[in-house]
Amino acid sequence: MRLLACALSVLLVSVLLVRSENVAPARAADKEPTKATPKPVPVNMHDFMEGMFQFPYKRLKTGMAAEPKDAAGWKAIRSDALILAEGGNLLLLRLPEKDADLWTKYSVDSRDAGADMVKAAKAKDFAGAKKAYELMLTHCNACHKKFEDGKHILTP
Repeated sequence: MRLLACALSVLLVSVLLVRSENVAPARAADKEPTKATPKPVPVNMHDFMEGMFQFPYKRLKTGMAAEPKDAAGWKAIRSDALILAEGGNLLLLRLPEKDADLWTKYSVDSRDAGADMVKAAKAKDFAGAKKAYELMLTHCNACHKKFEDGKHILTP
């Protein structure tokens, strides 16, 4: 009986030792986050533009019709301006085969005007927000004229 208990103990220790050798210790490199590469969702450009930009633009158009009366109004403007500005970054992932340099320019210009609008809205500066809003739409419309044959022109 003692011999059997001893043999089982040796077997158990052996299994544990073999198992621990097969498990590599955690290294710092193993703990680094996986590097993700931005990858556009596979939809056509019309669906992308409509899905990303149409509703924030429509809300912003309403919100910018008059100076907001309260913090909630400013927060809504800031939020929609941020969505549209960040959308400019997403456009950079969807370069067209032709005239990609112009696409990039319009995307960056729209993004930067949107960022200015975010800053102005945060400061509750209606004149500054309105100016940035109109400039952002000018850049959007320049792109629509070039790449959409003048369709989908936006109005403030």
